[in-house]
Amino acid sequence: MFEQDFFEALFSFAGLTYFLILSLLEIVLGIDNIIFISIVSDKLSLKDQRKARNIGLSLALFVRLVLLAGVAWIMHFTDPLFSNTSIDLLKHFTAQSLVLLLGGLFLIYKSTVEMHSSVTGSHNDGGKTKDSLRSVVMQIVLIDVIFSFDSIITAIGMTNDLQRETGHNPMVIIYSSVIVSMIVMMLFAKPISDFINARPTIKMIALGFLVTIGVILVAEAFGQHIPKGYIYFAMIYALIVEFLNIRMRKNNKGSQS
Repeated sequence: MFEQDFFEALFSFAGLTYFLILSLLEIVLGIDNIIFISIVSDKLSLKDQRKARNIGLSLALFVRLVLLAGVAWIMHFTDPLFSNTSIDLLKHFTAQSLVLLLGGLFLIYKSTVEMHSSVTGSHNDGGKTKDSLRSVVMQIVLIDVIFSFDSIITAIGMTNDLQRETGHNPMVIIYSSVIVSMIVMMLFAKPISDFINARPTIKMIALGFLVTIGVILVAEAFGQHIPKGYIYFAMIYALIVEFLNIRMRKNNKGSQS
């Protein structure tokens, strides 16, 4: 019976459409995760870098599935915590807002510290073991949990129409899209990590992007919605400019030799 409901929900036209949209959404939102993982795992040895990525993402997948299992509890995170307050800024402050606020502050702090280390070169020599494997794994899981709350609530809101239209349980679609997105993240975490950490200027752009995401999370915690499409566009534009600079420096170096 479960298998029949699963295939009917996932392989119907509406179900497949929602699955593709949610998977793409989860992958796009996962870009933040991959960049963060690339930067925090760079201080480990090469052997531990791979281990940190695999363990961190596996635990992150487990945590996200657990959060989905408690979806009814998570939806209460959107209830106001201070509904009786006279302060307008806190009237719509929810448990989800608190998670976003703490996550945004953590992201700003961590990215700023990494920026400072990169600029001063304080971890260039023998810095690969500065952070322990356990510390890096916990940071990866922590940042994924923070992003998970927002993405899960968004996914549930998007799939409510599916349940009304077809009567199928949208959780099948959400579970499947989460698993697929995490597999994609595991496959691309190493290539992206190697690419970012081998190019200091790209790493600095990535850190600036993470600081911006942190600021957005803080703003959203207080009800100020900022479309992330603008941020992604700005990052892509900055990367294109930097790729042109890399190509120009390479051509100049080749012509001088």
